[in-house]
Amino acid sequence: MSATLLSVEDLTVRFGGLTALSGVTFCVAKGAVHGLIGPNGAGKTTAFNLISGMTAQTSGSVTLEGAKLDGLPTWKRTARGMARTFQNIRMFREMTALENVMAGAHLRTPESFGSILFRLGSFRAAERSAVANAMDILDFVGLSEQAERRGGDLAYGDQRRLEIARALASDPKLLMLDEPAAGMNPSEKIGLIDLIARLRARGLTLLLVEHDMHFVMKLCDRITVLNFGAKIAEGAPAEVRANPTVIEAYLGAKVARSLETRA
Repeated sequence: MSATLLSVEDLTVRFGGLTALSGVTFCVAKGAVHGLIGPNGAGKTTAFNLISGMTAQTSGSVTLEGAKLDGLPTWKRTARGMARTFQNIRMFREMTALENVMAGAHLRTPESFGSILFRLGSFRAAERSAVANAMDILDFVGLSEQAERRGGDLAYGDQRRLEIARALASDPKLLMLDEPAAGMNPSEKIGLIDLIARLRARGLTLLLVEHDMHFVMKLCDRITVLNFGAKIAEGAPAEVRANPTVIEAYLGAKVARSLETRA
């Protein structure tokens, strides 16, 4: 049995009188692709925000490699090995693809202010290393030929890849993808499936939120299902797509049959 990388225990958040997430517990195994699914408003992105530190939980705990992250700001969680993307693409649109990826590596460039200000030899060496590393990442995601193009000028699917590349630049142990296939055409989705499979092959652990169930069922080792802020099911893809509660709350009988047929 694989060791646990991420542990979410009894995670709860309340906004005034509204409970957006209630007692959610799940674990993500090292090297796995773990899906978090459910209908709109189920609490998926809220869970992502709590895990990544963008929102403070009311109660519960988040642990990465046995170390509690509760109370840590987002940048400290990134330094511990956590990175994420967003439903709505976030990038520096006026910066080149290369500069965007280099910006994602700023926590891994431990140069002093003085060496940066006076461009000392140690800083110039670190800068050359950062450029080479960023180019390697762009090559891995299929964007090396777009390195000098502005992020905002890239095609939509390439912008999605660039956001993943920037997250990879922080050298994460856990990569969290929030609806990575949203807005992609079928060809772009096939390319994204290949990219995620290659990331997993390199030993990276992934937690993803996605509405495309064929995408989820093809990629995920394990799936957690939320509805109205609570966990209603968890298991392997075959278990989840056959679960009557999941079918009723989210998939519907027609989609469940389609997933079974294409399994």
